[in-house]
Amino acid sequence: MYRLIESIKLKNRQLQNIEWHNRRFNEARAQLFGRNDYVDLQQLIVVPESLQDNIYKCRVLYNMEIESVEFQLYIPKRVKRLQLVEDNKIDYKYKYENRQEINHLLAKKGQADDILIVKNGCITDTSYSNIVFFDGKHWVTPDTFLLNGTKRQLLLSEYQIDMAHITPSDLKRYTLAKPINSMLDFDETPAIQIQFLT
Repeated sequence: MYRLIESIKLKNRQLQNIEWHNRRFNEARAQLFGRNDYVDLQQLIVVPESLQDNIYKCRVLYNMEIESVEFQLYIPKRVKRLQLVEDNKIDYKYKYENRQEINHLLAKKGQADDILIVKNGCITDTSYSNIVFFDGKHWVTPDTFLLNGTKRQLLLSEYQIDMAHITPSDLKRYTLAKPINSMLDFDETPAIQIQFLT
């Protein structure tokens, strides 16, 4: 049976954005495994006393049930350049542990730091995040995502970002890009100059 991952940011010993993680976790269990019992991850995850002021990634591995919970010190990677790669068959609707398809595409990044995946002529996600683009006034995220990330859903619900249909030819309308995921604070994440999307 395939397994899924929920990656939750732990800051000051507090699990962040837990409402959206609970929603995705329970929806995935219902849709993939027919489990309709509601699980509150905050009630099940025990934060070790040794974890204090640093930022940690809480990695929940599960299928029908939770198999393991791990905490890893989080160090964000610096992304300055993205390589566009195309794959019209990739499917990552759920946050699977098996990332073979994505890793295959990641091998094509060349001199770039990461990839930006194009599916059916539309911009989707990087290898590890959703993405937003700045048009001079607004931050927008593609409506053709691969994975509907928890931070993406939060930012949309708070009207901090908008949604738009974006193709590679549309990128010239934007000046900056930012990766967004559960571990990255939107306001603090360094932006990527749009000319470094190739």
